[in-house]
Amino acid sequence: MKNKQRLFSSLELAALLLLPLLLLACAVCELPQKALWMFLGAILACVPFLLSFEYRKPTAPQLMPLIILSAVAAVGRILFAATPNFKPVTAVVILAGATLGRSQGFLCGALAALASNLFFGQGAWTPWQMFAWGLIGYLSGVLTKAGWLRGRASAALWGFTACCLYGLILDSWTIIGFISPLTPAAALTAYGAGVPFTLIHAFSTVLFLFLLYRPWRRILRRILRKYDLT
Repeated sequence: MKNKQRLFSSLELAALLLLPLLLLACAVCELPQKALWMFLGAILACVPFLLSFEYRKPTAPQLMPLIILSAVAAVGRILFAATPNFKPVTAVVILAGATLGRSQGFLCGALAALASNLFFGQGAWTPWQMFAWGLIGYLSGVLTKAGWLRGRASAALWGFTACCLYGLILDSWTIIGFISPLTPAAALTAYGAGVPFTLIHAFSTVLFLFLLYRPWRRILRRILRKYDLT
């Protein structure tokens, strides 16, 4: 049992590391059909987390916190559809990682992206949104376990950083996959065009974390302890 858990943990970590390496390889080597390779790579990066969760065979009560937070993140994104990039998704995903752990934090981000895109539209960007938000949830679990996300200030700082990471991942996928020839000037121009959107995303995430992080985390932790869902 423990050996299999360690195996799945290793596969999860490998998936998180190999996808950035694939991005770098596509950028440096100018691989043919690089957009397709990156699309497939993003899908495969999510598979170990799904297999790991399936292997644990969670009960219905254990599934509920993950399902509810994923639904809240997806619905929150839809409710704020009129304000592009000003959305609570990243804040909810951070909260999920901080309370449920790194693996379920990843799944919350991935499921929120997949579910909300049933409204916004599925496309080649969906696996990358799943990976980017999933990575934020995963790292939130890691940081919480290390004792770094205890209050609003640390959560807000991580929220701002996480939004920059999200923007970097999505911008890199677009730039490397669809700009040809890829030159430093073209890449810098494209990254610069994404900065205002990233800042709006970061501002909204910090705001939602200041409002929600402590009360929601306290409630969720109480529920997890009361019903032994840890």
